[in-house]
Amino acid sequence: MASLSRRGLLASVAIVAAAPLLDACGSPKAKNEGTTNQDELTKALPAYVPSNAVKPDIPVVNGVNGATTDPAFLTYPANPPKSVTGAVGSGGSYTTMTPLWGSIPPSSGNVYYDTVNKALGTTLKLQPADGVTYADKLPPLFAADKLPDWINIPVWVTGNLSFGDAVANKFADLTPYLAGDKVKQYPNLAALSPNAWVSGVWNGKLYGLPIYSSNAVVAGAYYYRKDLFDKAGASADIKSIADLEALGKQLTNASAGVWAFDDLFGNDAAYINQLFEFGSGSYPWQDQGGKLVHRYETENIVEALNWHAKMVKAGYVHPDVIANNTQNGKQRFWSGKVLICADGTGAWAGDDNKSGSAANPTYNRQAFKLFNAKGADPKIELGNGAGMFAYLNKKLSDAQIKELLNVANYLAAPYGSAEWLTVNFGQPGTDYNMKDGNPLLTEQGSKEVATTFQFLACPASAVTVQSGATQVVKDYAAWQAEMVKHVYKPLFYGMNVSEPSRFGSLGKPMIDTITDVKLGRKPISAWTDAVEQWRKTGGDDLRKFYEDIRTKYGTGK
Repeated sequence: MASLSRRGLLASVAIVAAAPLLDACGSPKAKNEGTTNQDELTKALPAYVPSNAVKPDIPVVNGVNGATTDPAFLTYPANPPKSVTGAVGSGGSYTTMTPLWGSIPPSSGNVYYDTVNKALGTTLKLQPADGVTYADKLPPLFAADKLPDWINIPVWVTGNLSFGDAVANKFADLTPYLAGDKVKQYPNLAALSPNAWVSGVWNGKLYGLPIYSSNAVVAGAYYYRKDLFDKAGASADIKSIADLEALGKQLTNASAGVWAFDDLFGNDAAYINQLFEFGSGSYPWQDQGGKLVHRYETENIVEALNWHAKMVKAGYVHPDVIANNTQNGKQRFWSGKVLICADGTGAWAGDDNKSGSAANPTYNRQAFKLFNAKGADPKIELGNGAGMFAYLNKKLSDAQIKELLNVANYLAAPYGSAEWLTVNFGQPGTDYNMKDGNPLLTEQGSKEVATTFQFLACPASAVTVQSGATQVVKDYAAWQAEMVKHVYKPLFYGMNVSEPSRFGSLGKPMIDTITDVKLGRKPISAWTDAVEQWRKTGGDDLRKFYEDIRTKYGTGK
């Protein structure tokens, strides 16, 4: 696929949409926590100037707490407008490094690479690396100070890089170039919202360019097979956990090899927290009467564990889930072996529709409207505006930084523009052709085109057609428009916090215990015992650490 959307990225790397910002620091004691107070953050953030270059088929809907839907497109504009005028680069040549989840294309004789570099007027020497092992490649480069000129660093790997300390020594401070109205000389970068930039600010200065930004980031949704619901006469209008349980009883037919539920919990409660309303792994703290309380300490997670174990005991959960086989979850859903599952928003796309339809021509994935366990008004945690950032090497000169920011402005051209088509599909007639109003890779393009330039800079996310599945775009856009009415910003939202490394091992025993209890292998007392041990072995000290953060910097709200 030529252009990997934010949702597609998250599905590919199997992480939740709200990528963690509160990372463990690799140094024994961080000299710089990385955190920025609200006043400093306001000074460092670029101004926001929305782009009017392209009109989406389904316009943006404003929600609450700064959330907005992603623009949605059903076809690519027949005459794509240009969003960049004049020369872009100055003829420079720069090394880059980005992750890639997929086959690495050839660098020599690659028409796609050559086409984009020609349009840029700058040579970017692309060095994509295996995304699965990308995090392991970064620490040696940092230690040896052999970083390329332009590099992508996902938020979820900064914990291994002592980033609060390292960022000022390794990367260019972009605050003088982009803060406030200065960003307006780069209109496509100015069109990225402040919510996307916040996690690129470290110690009061802006360093990172946000990748795959969005104002509608949530961990995921609860999905159901509408075609099979219709066949069974089941209603998807559910408002509580009791309604969901009733579907478990109605839809399970073990003798026919059909179960109502796949794993509804998610790793470390990645999904069920939205139903029982306790914090995510990214933002686990809540304020209860002035005291910071961790998600592990809440009654809500106890209720969630008990409920899921009850569903397992009732026989409503697929046996492979009970065996902790998570690898084939999508295949179970496609084949109709399970009718309800939890997954990231990236799972709801045209490529999923193509795979599901291959298993069953009537395949129809839909998502339940938001609901919570008790049938009250639902709410869902708003994730960070971006989970990946690109950084420029501190060794670059002022002129080089300005050249690369011009390049970044081109790469960030919005979906529907002439530049976006070049960056994402390359040379017309060679790398792609237009089919049914949308670009489609040729055989040559499928070998040459990969998500590479986009990991250096890219526009805000858009919902677009994959594999001809126009209806999927309409359905997802409608769900998102309803969802953004219910988001909230959690405690410490958008704050880069580097935790001391001694807290890094606290989570694993808890995740293991969650698995055992939710699957009914151990009683709920095993969880309460684990929480007590968590407090004694560092949880209470971690609380004090965040109390200190709150005193110094506030809570990001």
